Amino acid sequence: MFSRLSSSLLHQCTRNQSHLQITRFAYQAAVRPPLLMTSSFGASADARSGKTIHTAGCVIIGDEVLGGKTVDTNSGYFAKYCFSLGIDLKRIEVIADDEAEIIEATRRMSANYDLVVTSGGIGPTHDDITYPSIAKGFGLTLKLHEEAFARMKRLSRPHHSQLNFSWDVPSPTLTAKLRMVELPTDESRGLEAQALFVDDQLWVPISVVNENIFILPGVPRLFEQLLRGLKPLLLPRLADPEGRGVYRVMVSTPLAESSIAPFLTELAKKVEYRGVKVGSYPQWNSKTNTVTLVGKDRPFMESLLPELEKGIQGKRVLVEGNEDPDAKK
Repeated sequence: MFSRLSSSLLHQCTRNQSHLQITRFAYQAAVRPPLLMTSSFGASADARSGKTIHTAGCVIIGDEVLGGKTVDTNSGYFAKYCFSLGIDLKRIEVIADDEAEIIEATRRMSANYDLVVTSGGIGPTHDDITYPSIAKGFGLTLKLHEEAFARMKRLSRPHHSQLNFSWDVPSPTLTAKLRMVELPTDESRGLEAQALFVDDQLWVPISVVNENIFILPGVPRLFEQLLRGLKPLLLPRLADPEGRGVYRVMVSTPLAESSIAPFLTELAKKVEYRGVKVGSYPQWNSKTNTVTLVGKDRPFMESLLPELEKGIQGKRVLVEGNEDPDAKK
């Protein structure tokens, strides 16, 4: 459809130069996605700047994850990261290296959550389309980030199969490398907030779009290292700037989940007003089950422990994964 429209518009330009500006505008509107509208996709970047972070979402991007070739560990790491900082992680999605999927997921999550992290799809190959897709989805341009390129040249080393590679000579290899430093750019905003360098040992930037989408690589070591480096920048924006996070109390019980369900139902109703969640998790290779209290009001949760232990005939677990050894036989 776009190709027919493009041909028609260009034909009009040739026939009538006086309508050139109108035609050019119509052509751009047809082939360029609309800018992010506040009414449809949430607050603008200006409105998000400095906003307190309460909620988060995570988008894992990659055909290799969906195809079973790669096991995703980044979402688990990010979940623990959010828990430790007191951020309420609301959603994790795994999507394909597909432009429409990336645009839809990042737009939706940017509108719904305070912090959005993406993982994957920012390498040098043809299927690494995260940067261009997000740029298109938010009406941004892809622009070579000079500082990122300079850091790449200084800190990266050529692959052993690329001994003749030169940063100064145009080549397919150089073009491929440049894909990793051509970032979504909002020309109306300062560049310093759109690409964060959080680790002096890494040239890889964290590209920031719409003030709340943080685009990270899929390589677990890099993903984790960059998140650790990002933490000091997030702390001032947390509800608790000390980053004390969420607290978890675990109690192991030898009783079946069906036996303790009535008690837990009543307990959950009683503590909900204090922001405490009650959970129950079976231990398949053990004779025990684990009940958890999760929340930020540590003294209140500690006060519930005697009642919980009595109600489910259980014992507290101080280290996650260590059930009551007396129940294992």
